[in-house]
Amino acid sequence: MDTDTEGETSGYPRVRRRGQGELEAQVLAALQAAPGPATAVWVQQHLGDGLAYTTVMTILSRLHAKKAVSRSRSGRSYVWRAASDTAGLAALRMRRVLDNERDRDAVLASFVSTLLPDDENLLRALLDSAADDGS
Repeated sequence: MDTDTEGETSGYPRVRRRGQGELEAQVLAALQAAPGPATAVWVQQHLGDGLAYTTVMTILSRLHAKKAVSRSRSGRSYVWRAASDTAGLAALRMRRVLDNERDRDAVLASFVSTLLPDDENLLRALLDSAADDGS
């Protein structure tokens, strides 16, 4: 029998686990590639990962709760559309983390202090642009 990298012994190949949010991003990308509203079965088939239908439905429901996808009735089931892109999904996750912190100022200050210089310059430019648009 083979031993995996963590010392477990099994007769089966080790399945790579996805990182947090990776499956959501893949489902969102599939919806963005769809020619129109897509069913969960269509998404399942286009992911090509052998995922269970219930897994796809769970991810779609989570994305819907995050307002990253929209859905509408089609007969007895739903059809789904991407309401944001992967950058928007990441921004929603960042916002959710920030919303769950008591000291927002400290969290934002800590985040900004760890930015690379190019990221800091980009953030400044984006904030300046948003300020100009609001004037």
